[in-house]
Amino acid sequence: MGYRVQHNNAIGPYKGGVRFHASVNLSILKFLAFEQTFKNSLTTLPMGGGKGGSDFSPRGKSNSEVMRFVQAFMLELWRHIGPETDVPAGDIGVGGREVGFMFGMYKKLAQEFTGTFTGKGREFGGSLIRPEATGFGALYFVHQMLETHGIDIKDKTVAISGFGNVAWGAATKATELGAKVVTISGPDGYIYDPEGIDVDLLKEVKEVKRARLTEYAAARPSAQYHEKKNADDHGVWSVKCDLALPCATQNELNLDDAKMLVANGVISVTEGANMPTTLEATKYLQENGVLFVGGKAANAGGVATSALEMSQNSERLSWTFEEVDGKLKGIMETIYANISDAAKRYNATVGGNDDYVAGANIAGFEKVVNAMLAQGVC
Repeated sequence: MGYRVQHNNAIGPYKGGVRFHASVNLSILKFLAFEQTFKNSLTTLPMGGGKGGSDFSPRGKSNSEVMRFVQAFMLELWRHIGPETDVPAGDIGVGGREVGFMFGMYKKLAQEFTGTFTGKGREFGGSLIRPEATGFGALYFVHQMLETHGIDIKDKTVAISGFGNVAWGAATKATELGAKVVTISGPDGYIYDPEGIDVDLLKEVKEVKRARLTEYAAARPSAQYHEKKNADDHGVWSVKCDLALPCATQNELNLDDAKMLVANGVISVTEGANMPTTLEATKYLQENGVLFVGGKAANAGGVATSALEMSQNSERLSWTFEEVDGKLKGIMETIYANISDAAKRYNATVGGNDDYVAGANIAGFEKVVNAMLAQGVC
């Protein structure tokens, strides 16, 4: 089955990813589209919210099989999308290959070359920084938050989970900002590198060799590989750190993990993935004075850069790395200012700090509601 949920377009065209995974169903996509609406609102850019996908999984399929499925999917979807209507992007199971196939089929059916998809290849309208944008954005947010609290990010130790684009982007930007990233993880275990993760080596293992984390450990004398023992294994969250960034998957950081992080003196926990922290863990972290930031705000850098790709497509221009990076930095700093202001206006505090989760929900909701009221659509 294939779906596209168009949730709200009060502030701009529907915008959200297409997901190909066995877990996809209509209920999940409705929830994700709802969340996407308010995340997109926080970016301050003109985007509504949507989400789509299918329970088809590209894993183990040949390029030809994936292409044929994507083309069949697009035979129905193309009628409902367009640069001023709905602009899909990639998501779980949908990377550059799948987006390229979707765009090619859309172009054939609609007989137009427009920026209807984001996450495209650089050769046909894609933007620089898009793969690492979510990780970059999360660190720009963390940097601004810490600075506001009088904390210097330099020399802080950082624990990151995940081995995808988000984790790689977060590790890269954290290192650039002067922090020391000491962990990275995959599905089977994690790397602890007390000397700091070598982001160039990490990129080579991930992007060039497409190898497992054990390859990184083999090439880096200071690195230790820890295999995952069981479901109760705390993994990267057992490592003492100042800043924690869960960038892997949903519900990966539970209450026991949160207690371990607090006991080890963690300052902030910032979600790079979508809802990686359980509700119980979130409450515990907040009540114990940890600066906790949910993904709705912290990982908005990815969709923000998608919107920047839309702008470049509209102008028929390609911006430099520095231009895109500078705009992303400004967007994330604005997100922090807006959600902090919303938390203060509504006296939303917990553990002696602003409640950034409540602030993000309020700030995102207010903009959408005000637009709907102004348009008379309620």
